[in-house]
Amino acid sequence: QVQVVESGGGLVQIGGSLRLSCATSGRTSSFYDWGWFRQAPGKEREFVAAITWSGATAPYADSVKGRFIISRDNARKTVYLQMNSLESEDTAVYYCAARTGGWSRNPGAYDTWGQGIQVTVSS
Repeated sequence: QVQVVESGGGLVQIGGSLRLSCATSGRTSSFYDWGWFRQAPGKEREFVAAITWSGATAPYADSVKGRFIISRDNARKTVYLQMNSLESEDTAVYYCAARTGGWSRNPGAYDTWGQGIQVTVSS
């Protein structure tokens, strides 16, 4: 059973950067595909980025393209989301999630989720 714990969130000013980390555990966690999602108050959970176990990345959500970068370090069993040029619209709870069988934009396709971490972007 794979478990995940997010870290690195917090309060940042518009235009700033944060790096989220998703620490994973379990013998086979390096062979999972991972996604980052976010959910703002009153909105549905939305896809942000995804990466396969081999390091191939999915097309980013249009709203973050060119600003966010997903990566993974299998030796450290950690998945990262580097967030640059943050905007107020990026304020949300961010989740990492795991699945097998390739990346997906559909939250329902993921069967393991972290507890979520708050990112707040303010002026």
